[in-house]
Parts: sequence; C-alpha cells; structure tokens
Amino acid sequence: MNGATLSFMLLGALALILVACAVEDIRQRTIAHWKYLGIAALAPLWWWSQSLALWPDVALQIALAIGIFALFLTPYAIGQMGGGDLKLLVALALWLPWAPMIQLLILMSLLGLAVTVIAIVEHRWRGRPGKSETPYGVAIALAGLIMLREPLFYQFA
Repeated sequence: MNGATLSFMLLGALALILVACAVEDIRQRTIAHWKYLGIAALAPLWWWSQSLALWPDVALQIALAIGIFALFLTPYAIGQMGGGDLKLLVALALWLPWAPMIQLLILMSLLGLAVTVIAIVEHRWRGRPGKSETPYGVAIALAGLIMLREPLFYQFA
C-alpha cells in the first residue's frame, strides 16, 4: 500500500467517523468516546502518510491541539460547550494544519448558528419544556467534512 492509498483510506475513515458523530449528537446529544479517540488515534498514521517530520511538523500539530483545548476550555467549563464537542475539536486539530483549522472554526461558528436556530425552532415546535439543547457536534462534524474536501477530492489531480 502506498502513501496515497493510505491517505485516502484515512480520510475516508475520518469522514465516516465525523458522520457518525453528527448522527449520534442529533439523536442522543452526546458523542461516544471511541469516536474522538479513534480520530486522535488515527492522526499519527495520517502524519506518517503525509511524511510529516517529528520536528517541527508533528510538534506543531500537537501544539495546535493543545491550543484548541486551551481556547475552548473556558466555554466548556461554564457549560456553553459539551465535553464531547471539545474533545472532537482537539482530535480534529491533530489532523489539520493551523490555517485549515482556523477555517474549520469559522465554518463551525456559522454552521453552529444554523444548527442552534434549527434546534430552537424544533424545540418550540414540539412544545418541549425548558431550554433547547444544541447538538453542536453536528456543526463541528460538518465543518470537518467541508475541510476534508480538498485533500479527499483533489489528491487524484
């Protein structure tokens, strides 16, 4: 198996896990631990398939993941973000360089607004009591899938 085939298989696995995260978050408002752990565990294979050097490439990916964790720890701590959402973002940061990760965060914010509005409308339409819960993992997963479009579809050019 060559590097391009492995890269394609890893991107496909990541895409499938992201879809599973979104579906599970819609249905249960939670994301199973194995999903983001799987994304994180596949990252070293991704690094290897992309021929990333341990220094500085892999070190930068790990630093980016730590930075994303630090950035979103406060929203998690004050109850504005679920733990699964935080862990999913950190796992994705192991895959994406800093510029695509910033794009993912921007897309996530825009998609998150749409998901939040849909969740509120659905909550009120069904006449449920209390506050609505936003399955923000959907926005994260969709943003991740959009960011995968380039390496997934353009590697055959």
